[in-house]
Amino acid sequence: MRLVRPNLLFPGLALLWALAGIAALSSGSADIGTAQVWASLTGDAPDNIRRLVVELRLPRALTAFGVGGLLAVSGVLMQVLLRNPLAEPYILGSSGGAAVAALLAMMFGLGAAAVDFAAFGGAMVATLLVFSIAKGSGSWTPTRLLLTGVVLAAGFSAATTLLLALSPDQNLRGMLFWLMGDLNYAYAPAQSLWLLGAITLGGLLSARHLNVLAHGDLQAAIVGLPVSGFRLLVFSVTALATAISVTTVGVIGFIGLVVPHLIRIVAGSDHRIVLPASALAGGVLLVVADTLARTVLAPRQLPVGALTATLGVPLFLILMSRYRVRDS
Repeated sequence: MRLVRPNLLFPGLALLWALAGIAALSSGSADIGTAQVWASLTGDAPDNIRRLVVELRLPRALTAFGVGGLLAVSGVLMQVLLRNPLAEPYILGSSGGAAVAALLAMMFGLGAAAVDFAAFGGAMVATLLVFSIAKGSGSWTPTRLLLTGVVLAAGFSAATTLLLALSPDQNLRGMLFWLMGDLNYAYAPAQSLWLLGAITLGGLLSARHLNVLAHGDLQAAIVGLPVSGFRLLVFSVTALATAISVTTVGVIGFIGLVVPHLIRIVAGSDHRIVLPASALAGGVLLVVADTLARTVLAPRQLPVGALTATLGVPLFLILMSRYRVRDS
């Protein structure tokens, strides 16, 4: 049942996006008025204010929006893929697999393209491991899937700790902040924004297939959907989105859980609405979280992943209790 109609949902999300953007551009260790923000965007502000807004805060806000949208869309796709509303890249270990592979590539001194490719491979392997181990010789249950993901995530966390222990001391603090989610150096938003746009558009074009697949492989096969090929495509897209998110800003959890679930509560389960709405809402959520991370203890900055976890962990526990009741 829809609580909010699409003709109200998307304008509302657009308004939240605008408000979050204004807050991100005007807030920080040096607060700037809304009039100065507008003057900076139109080129009429003094050079020092214009550089602060246009060269620092605007790219960071756009990167946060792109990555937040990618994480939310990844959560939507993983929940369709595994038919589990509790699935998302952080909980099921995909982000951890991408982080481990990316750290290994960095330690070997590989370039940015190689790091992105390694992260993609790590996310893909982690997702396939969760899927294959949880399914085994039969069908999976929500509890079995989550236990598999949590165990693999713990294994990737241990591997990450080992890699950090072997890293040079001068790189340790930066790597730790990156692993907790850090947008300090996120000033190249184009990659995440283009990928978010492409995945959202592709998801809209294949929304009917996603709706069918969410009801099970058998029903999808009955209506003529090539299940194996489409599942592999969704695997690959999810792994790519997770990899780009991790290599851009580090490991940020729970956006892929919180956002799709809230969108389904207010707008139903039709992926023609859920997917684009999740992309917008995920971007807004990470922009807000990053703004708070920059301003709560300014001039010190908090890891943004810690703030998203404060929202995600309680919701995850609530959802777990609901599904435990259903399974009993």
